[in-house]
Amino acid sequence: MRETVLKDLLQAFLGTLVAVFVYSSAGAGAPALLVVFNAFSVVVLYFSIRRGEVFGAVLGTMCGLVQDAFSLGVFGVAGMTKTLLGFWTGFVSRRIDVAPFSRNALFMLVMSVLEMILWLLLTALVRPRSINLQGGLVFLQPVVTALLGSLLFALERWARARKARGA
Repeated sequence: MRETVLKDLLQAFLGTLVAVFVYSSAGAGAPALLVVFNAFSVVVLYFSIRRGEVFGAVLGTMCGLVQDAFSLGVFGVAGMTKTLLGFWTGFVSRRIDVAPFSRNALFMLVMSVLEMILWLLLTALVRPRSINLQGGLVFLQPVVTALLGSLLFALERWARARKARGA
């Protein structure tokens, strides 16, 4: 049990580092990618489903604050939305079966849309000027995030099945 928790902590840390790398690279080379893909949300969704609501909330707080450090917006908005994303994703995924790909993708889409709505509401509340929606591209973010998160689970299942076959 303890080894599993330590392994998950290490994997979550590495996942967060990958998200930082993706965020940094995309910000420098392809800023439009940051609008349609949120690497931090993928990390939070993935580990919240695997480890539950407490792990998801703590990881969500950390990932959100790191994402806030990259942004020029109000510090704490992404921290709050990712905390709630991690908690609710972990909480709900413990009560319903989200293992099949289609159900997993739909679940991640719903959670990503709820995160987007919360982010928009909080940003509108704390920011005096209008929100830049990048010509509507920002609304693709939940779809891309859900698809990539679900593909990550599918890839994990494929790797486990291949390892079990001894290949």
